[in-house]
Amino acid sequence: MNTPIPRVGADHRPDEPAIRIGALVPLSPPGWVEAGRHLLAGLELAVGEVNEAGGTAGRPIELVVRDTAADPGRAAAAVDELAGLGVAALAGEYHSVVARTAAARADAHGLPYLCSSAVLDALTDEPTDRVARLAPAQSHGWRLYADFLLGAGHERIAVVTQPSVYWASGTRILRDHFSARGGTVTGLDAGALDPAALCDALAADGATALLLLVGFPDPAVPIVKAVRHDERLAGILVGAPAGQPEFADWAASLGDDGAAVPFLRYLPERLGPLGARVAAALRERLGEAPSFVAFEGYDTVVVLADLLRAHGPDRARLAAAWPEVAVEGTRGRIGFSRAPGPGVWQWVWPPVQVVDRDPSAPDRFRVLHSG
Repeated sequence: MNTPIPRVGADHRPDEPAIRIGALVPLSPPGWVEAGRHLLAGLELAVGEVNEAGGTAGRPIELVVRDTAADPGRAAAAVDELAGLGVAALAGEYHSVVARTAAARADAHGLPYLCSSAVLDALTDEPTDRVARLAPAQSHGWRLYADFLLGAGHERIAVVTQPSVYWASGTRILRDHFSARGGTVTGLDAGALDPAALCDALAADGATALLLLVGFPDPAVPIVKAVRHDERLAGILVGAPAGQPEFADWAASLGDDGAAVPFLRYLPERLGPLGARVAAALRERLGEAPSFVAFEGYDTVVVLADLLRAHGPDRARLAAAWPEVAVEGTRGRIGFSRAPGPGVWQWVWPPVQVVDRDPSAPDRFRVLHSG
């Protein structure tokens, strides 16, 4: 079930056993493999640096990685396995629906879980002290995105969606935010409309922006190409709040058509000294510019290592210590509190930007809005 993956930090002396951290990462389809690769790069880099500096209280960290492939059932089985292997804590995951399953399973095992990247507000059905999250809640980021659209004069928007708890939640957030300000949101079903029919519906609707709440590369790539090359839609803004244009695969698949598509990313406008150093190391490891997901992976280990130094690998003590966290991450000072809504410990808030790829240089990003 699990593809063998090298474990980071496994070399240690017998009298100093490693502290194991389980890591959930999408590394094979239908998971978003590029996001998983960036997340794992950040996790691995931080573990290596912690171990080079002497580990946590003299003990190395061992990262035990499991590929979720964006499959909730596979993630649940991985959490069961990792709990049985004696990991002190669980980290990672990019896909919100998968992270939700992992959080429930970790809670059932009494296993502390620091979710790196997933944003779905309802990460757990019931409030729990065992789960914390670095990424901002979806409602926070997507409302900022909606404010950007409204500020740019887009009061009538359309969203093209696929069936998913995550996309349904995003649609609801947008619709509530727009309706409260006199705007409208039209829903278009990607399963019922091929790209040509979608363009027809969009032209008839009169929306000034189309948001992609669909998977990548299909159907996102053919939809963007169809809209970009339909003369009736020459003035329409195409947006992707979930962040697909952040990754190199987007630019490779769409070229110039993929520029000027605003998306959310969770980085400050300028990195501090730690962030700049980590960015350089991640670029060398990845062979390309690191995405915000890579920084989330790095910061996850920074937080867990800080807790392990103070409390050791005892799961109950770690789970009780989330509100004590006060550590410098790559994107600012990290601490956790109980935000209204999400029933988990939450960093309130990571920096949020609305960004797009510059049409004159698609490898360069433009910051359009910050919050």
